[in-house]
Amino acid sequence: MTLFEAAILGIVQGLTEFLPISSSAHLRIVPVLAGWEDPGAAFTAIVQIGTLAAVLIYFYHDIKTIVAATFRGVLAGKPFENQEARMGWMIAAGTLPIVIFGLLFKDQIETSLRSLYWISAALIILALFLSLAEWLMRRRQQQGRTQESMQDIGWKEAILIGLAQSLALIPGSSRSGVTITAGLFLNLSRETAARFSFLLSLPAVLAAGVYQLYATWDELMASSTELVNLSIATVMAGVVGYASIAFLISFLKRHSTAIFIMYRIMLAAVILIMLQSGLLLPK
Repeated sequence: MTLFEAAILGIVQGLTEFLPISSSAHLRIVPVLAGWEDPGAAFTAIVQIGTLAAVLIYFYHDIKTIVAATFRGVLAGKPFENQEARMGWMIAAGTLPIVIFGLLFKDQIETSLRSLYWISAALIILALFLSLAEWLMRRRQQQGRTQESMQDIGWKEAILIGLAQSLALIPGSSRSGVTITAGLFLNLSRETAARFSFLLSLPAVLAAGVYQLYATWDELMASSTELVNLSIATVMAGVVGYASIAFLISFLKRHSTAIFIMYRIMLAAVILIMLQSGLLLPK
């Protein structure tokens, strides 16, 4: 991997990690179209540390409040005393499904599921579910139902959205896409679904990144070039990721996810056409 390739892939990661269009799909597709080597699942997990930093900075005050309330609750013997303390435990509980499934299907995630056929299917299927979620939201609004905010999120929402997050292990599905979709099904507002999606991603992204750093540490230390490239990609992902978060939160206050639904379907169609014509290989 050259420095230029690393920078481009870092930008792609930061741009697509938080938009519901799948960063893993784009990190798989862009190198293929450019004639580069597949960076691999380990590269994706490590570079996500950059986008993790973006979430930490953007939601600094929310995270500080949640962590402080959680520790105060534990020390006082009242771990669920208020919504902020409960939120800390709910995020932890919502993270368990992706950790369990990630360990169970680690080999498939890093090999067979990276097929462009799997990615295309995931792009289309999530687009259809997101369309259904948007339709249900419009129907509830017509019935005069009030959408729920962060203060209304309970254990049911946290666990179900956490289960949905585990589907993000399939390249092409999108971590933000599946969690925002689940949030809309549970009557969260678009902005609330996005905010909770980003907060919920913190433990899983941190764990995956640290694990891959540990697993590939000797390889990284053996090549200063690879270490520099990975560092550049991570920094670029963080900078662009911060801008992506700000954009999406602002966008969802006024718009639906229709543009992302259409993009996912068009991208999947282009991939399938190129696969059938032989311009792309599945792996």
